[in-house]
Amino acid sequence: MNRMLLAAYPKDYRTRQGEEVLGCLAEAYPGRSWPPPREVVALLRGGVQARARAACEDKSRPWWLDGFHLTALVLAALALVPYLQDVWHWALGIEPGGYTIGFHDVGWFPWTQGSGTRTRLLPYGVLPLICLVALLRGKRWIALPASAAMLLAGTGLAGSTLFGDEGVVGVGYYGLGAPLRAHDLVLSGILFLTCAGLAAYRPSSLRRRSYGWLVPVAGALFMAGSLHVTSGDPYFQRGLFALEVAALTAAWVVTAATGDYRWLIPVATFTIVRAEAIVTQPYLVGSLPSHVVLLCLIMPIPLLAVTAQRRQSRTT
Repeated sequence: MNRMLLAAYPKDYRTRQGEEVLGCLAEAYPGRSWPPPREVVALLRGGVQARARAACEDKSRPWWLDGFHLTALVLAALALVPYLQDVWHWALGIEPGGYTIGFHDVGWFPWTQGSGTRTRLLPYGVLPLICLVALLRGKRWIALPASAAMLLAGTGLAGSTLFGDEGVVGVGYYGLGAPLRAHDLVLSGILFLTCAGLAAYRPSSLRRRSYGWLVPVAGALFMAGSLHVTSGDPYFQRGLFALEVAALTAAWVVTAATGDYRWLIPVATFTIVRAEAIVTQPYLVGSLPSHVVLLCLIMPIPLLAVTAQRRQSRTT
């Protein structure tokens, strides 16, 4: 089990010091296959910091390109979140019946049409999933048309035959008190512009991440589809909120460890997308007052900027 913790570290680190770390754990906690929780947190934090330092030491691409690449990954994941259940049902050919996200209960798929319903060939969530996988593998020319299709589906100009009408009237909640409607084009628009910028910059290739990063995506699809958890479910809301807090905390940890500004770009973009939804749709915010949520969203930006500046001043 201890070897699972080493997955948090870069491959080069595991090759050089992996056995040494395992030996230290076996000596410190004999007979235990898993160290105490405090040690687990310390190891995971060390792994995140080691990966961040390795990314900063890689000079094959500019730091801002990595920042925009991370931004596109974050936005693609956010766009996929409300449709996890939908994509899982479509992939396995399951008719969801009453377990829907607020769209037609029957006739979602060409093979299960019902009277008075509109059929569609693909679920809207397939588009951000394709975009996410392409970005993980550094395939910018696949991510660009996928993000463009998301933008087109959100406008409704292409009709609802291909992707149904959830790209127009569906509601997806991202965390507590920050709802985003699927027809809100801010997320898909920024994602498209980011992918276009990545595609236009040709001197260096994007960072290619392993397929192992798709394991949590597959796990989320399985859980949402099997348990019929929709994006409006309170447990879904709390889980996503905890995940977002963990991601922002990780951004602060790596910024403090490296003094690099690349992680500020996705955090700032995430704030813009979430804050815009609160400002334009305040009637959908029901968990916390809007000004409290806005303050919590905006605070990480100056915090990361100050942290990076202090780290750089200490190293110079």
